[in-house]
Amino acid sequence: MATAKKTLKVQQIASPLRCHFDQRQTLIGLGLNKVGRVSELPDTPQTHGMIRKLPHLVRIVEETK
Repeated sequence: MATAKKTLKVQQIASPLRCHFDQRQTLIGLGLNKVGRVSELPDTPQTHGMIRKLPHLVRIVEETK
């Protein structure tokens, strides 16, 4: 029996201009690099840490099970 993995949909809501280089690299790591783009990511502590690093640039759109 396969178990369903939890996922998060994360949307970029602001431009990374005037942000630190490491914040830009974190956006790229999340699969985001343009305003309005949405990326579906696994619900892991590492993903939550990346999102917490960028509260002014991204938002969680949806959590699925």
